[in-house]
Amino acid sequence: MGLRIRHRHSWRLTPQEARRLQEKLREEWEGRDRLGKINTVAGVDAAFVIEVSQGLPSTAFQVGRPGGRQVVRNANQAIAGVIVYSFPEMREIGRACAVRPLRFPYVPGLLSFREIPVVLAALKRLRRLPDLIFCDGHGYAHPRRFGLASHLGVLLDRPTIGCAKSLLVGKHAEPGRTRGAWAPIMHVDRQGQDEVIGAVVRTRDGVRPIYVSQGHRVSLDTAIEMALRVSDGFRIPRPTREADHYVSAIKREMSRRPAN
Repeated sequence: MGLRIRHRHSWRLTPQEARRLQEKLREEWEGRDRLGKINTVAGVDAAFVIEVSQGLPSTAFQVGRPGGRQVVRNANQAIAGVIVYSFPEMREIGRACAVRPLRFPYVPGLLSFREIPVVLAALKRLRRLPDLIFCDGHGYAHPRRFGLASHLGVLLDRPTIGCAKSLLVGKHAEPGRTRGAWAPIMHVDRQGQDEVIGAVVRTRDGVRPIYVSQGHRVSLDTAIEMALRVSDGFRIPRPTREADHYVSAIKREMSRRPAN
């Protein structure tokens, strides 16, 4: 099964245009279970090699430099890695990576526009898409209820779950200290009502919790259950933890290469 993208759109957007697109695509989001049989799961993550400050004018890097525009365009790189596992055995059965020029600046709440283009490039290199994808980021637990995990899930029409290391929006009580304990993340919706947007989940006794939210085609209860089922004694669930290690290794290798 190749990479089929349900909704294609331009990635060359201003932050204002990106926010409007999130609102539009949010209409396609599904928060109920529509998973089918889960035989494979995957973790995806991204990293960046920043050579040129995104806050400086590009003309500063063009003066006296042949091909300066291209140098600026390709100076910053985005790296994505995906690792696929059989489920429930959690045996690795494949991995792929991709490197692409980084086009979108860092803007809180718009992480998907920075990461998803290179994530799609990595997923395209798999022989078959996984049945469920774990993302290192938020899904529904987002100011516009459409974080990276939701955006990727809607584009692919694939079940996704967000597993983040830190809180983006909302508030929560401290969950119990034992593995599996969780508490809801609450945030005020547009009607001024408190809404459950995710869960703070303890994946190991006594360690800091993680922040789990629905990506797409998954209920919150199932997102919590699956995040715990793919956790293996560490704070971060195995799919996103190992995807992070994978892209970090690629980034270190790139940093050792001599400059042209």
